Amino acid sequence: MKRKILGLIPTRLGSKRLPAKALILLKNIPLIVHVYKRAKLANLLDDVIVCCDDERIMKVCQKYKVKAILTSKKHLNGTERIAQAYKKLKKNFDYVVDIQGDEPLISPFHINQVINYHLKNTEADIILPTLKVKSSENKNIVKVVTDQKNNVLYISRSNIPNYFLKTEKYIKKHLSIISFKPKSLIKFSKSKQTHLEKIENVELLRALETGLKIKSIELKGDSFSIDVRADYLRAKKIIKKDKFLKLYN
Repeated sequence: MKRKILGLIPTRLGSKRLPAKALILLKNIPLIVHVYKRAKLANLLDDVIVCCDDERIMKVCQKYKVKAILTSKKHLNGTERIAQAYKKLKKNFDYVVDIQGDEPLISPFHINQVINYHLKNTEADIILPTLKVKSSENKNIVKVVTDQKNNVLYISRSNIPNYFLKTEKYIKKHLSIISFKPKSLIKFSKSKQTHLEKIENVELLRALETGLKIKSIELKGDSFSIDVRADYLRAKKIIKKDKFLKLYN
């Protein structure tokens, strides 16, 4: 039986490091529209909706015929935002895929790979993919440590594991496509912010601390979030040769 899968894209206007980044232009298209168009290219998603906190984003979505839903400005993170949106929809899906609204170069193939992995690992509450990248002290890059069965052990903004005896060139970088079982998403949203989550400012630590099972899959390729102006300038260069841009409709 075919599973029903929903893609939700959380975004907010009040980004601090790069103000109103959801609406900045790449190739004359707003950043949030790029994310939506690319998610729509993932053929395993039955529907895709932007979850935003401001009427200005809603108006841009309407202009570009992007499906969107208005959520509270009070959410602490994107996971809480998509949880509210899912409840507002009042529709049942087998899986909900969180596609972060600040990664305009996200690959539709990666989205499909994450979904397929969850369909094969149904015991997992959450699937968190990673990319193998060069070791970096950049605290905007969230790092992941897993066990031999791909269960997530910890997530941090610091380089983990700590290379005390041996230096490694690479780390596992958190890729911002996260697949949830709906009941696990709702459980997360009902839980209060946890100790480690507050320290690291990494929302999925709440999932680990409240006992949700997170598995990981390592993907190949590259994608990055637009956190600061340097990221935006990098994206402006890369998108000139982007292979998915011509497939937008």
